Order: sequence, then structure tokens, then C-alpha cells
Amino acid sequence: MRIFFSVLLTFSMTDILGQSENYQLNITPLTGDFYIYTTYNFYEGNYIPAHGMYLLTNQGAVLFDTPWDTTRFQPLLDSIKWKHNKDVTFCIATHWHSDRTEGLEYYKQQGIKTYTTLLTDEFSKKNNKKRAEFLITKDTVFNVGEYSFDLYYPGGGHTEDNIIAWFSKEKILYGGCLIKGAEADNLGYLGDANIAEYKTTLKKVQKKCPDPKFIIVSHHDWTNINSLKHSIKLARKLKRKK
Repeated sequence: MRIFFSVLLTFSMTDILGQSENYQLNITPLTGDFYIYTTYNFYEGNYIPAHGMYLLTNQGAVLFDTPWDTTRFQPLLDSIKWKHNKDVTFCIATHWHSDRTEGLEYYKQQGIKTYTTLLTDEFSKKNNKKRAEFLITKDTVFNVGEYSFDLYYPGGGHTEDNIIAWFSKEKILYGGCLIKGAEADNLGYLGDANIAEYKTTLKKVQKKCPDPKFIIVSHHDWTNINSLKHSIKLARKLKRKK
């Protein structure tokens, strides 16, 4: 049975949203050295979860995306240090929207190496979003301590710049906002999407990442392994509508 635990924060909540204590920082073990962290933000009248991931290595912890909630940047670092006695060494954001990039400048100020693709940086600059210190110019294999993973750009979908991370040995697909949950009724916000290519992009992910054991999505239930197949169906219907 998967064990869930919450990191309870001790400081008072005084932000203008009047954020409830129920929407703080949750950390869930995934498998081995992999953990899913969840923060929340107020969007269109509701608190929306935003899932990210961190990986523990013998060279420190690696963050995949940053908290959406600005009050959780430091508590996430503190929680990783307290629970695992690890410092976060670098962070990768998977596209330019704030739910992925909001903490990049803060983490850069803490001495953490921050990365996005060159394309993400172009969109971040254009849209006045937070930017990373280091830029990735092509599909890249990262080797961090004892772990290796692919950063892969499959094409436009949720945004024109969305990338995924693939751990081929562990069979973990970190899909970010490109992939929607198996319970989703639609592909979510499409204001910056490439509707015409969405299905093709997802099919490329499916080919790149065969038989994943885990698929991590940003805003839905990440425990359902059917999320990628379901997203492809949604993209196919969307393209037909268009």
C-alpha cells in the first residue's frame, strides 16, 4: 500500500488568497529514491493541485518542476533536507507556464542549478515568466550520481515547448502537463496548445517510453497508468472537432 504523508508547515498563512491549511505541501513516496511533491494554487475559483517530482541521488536531490505556490519554495527544500538529509542540487522545468517555472529564480538564488530548454526560455522571456540559468539546446541524457534519464522534446502539445523526462531503467515517465489524468474529461487549458500536433506528439512519447510502470502528470491522479492512452484519445477527439 502506498504511504502518504504531509509536511505540515508551522508559519501562518497571510497571503491574499486566504489559503487553507488543507492546501499546503504533500510529499508521497513513488518508488525507491523517487518522490512526488504536490502544491496548490487558486485558479478559476478552485484550489488546483500541481504535482512535481524529486529524485534522491548520491550527488544530491534533483527537482522536476517547481512549486506553483510561491510560499512553498523553501519548505520543499527544508522538507527534503529534514527527511533525507539531502540538498537540492539542480532543478529542471518542463515548460514555460508558472506552475512549472515559478520557483526558478528563487532556486537559482539558493545556489541550485536551474535548467530549461532554449525554447522554454524564449517563451518565458516573451511572457515575462521566471527563467533558468542554464539552457538545454537538444534532447539530452542526464547522468546524476547513480541515475540516468532522458529529457525529450516530442513536439508541441499542451505548449509548444513541453518536454518529458524518461527513466528507461526504472520505467518512470514524467509527463508534466503534456499528459492528462485518466479521469480527465478534456485536455485542459489550450490557450497555448498545438491542437493539430497534440496527438502526434503524444504518440511520439508513447513510442519513446514503452511500457512505463509510472506516469506522472501535473494536475490529475498520477497513480492511474492509463493516463497516456487516455490523453491520446482526447487529443484524437479534439483534432476531429477542429
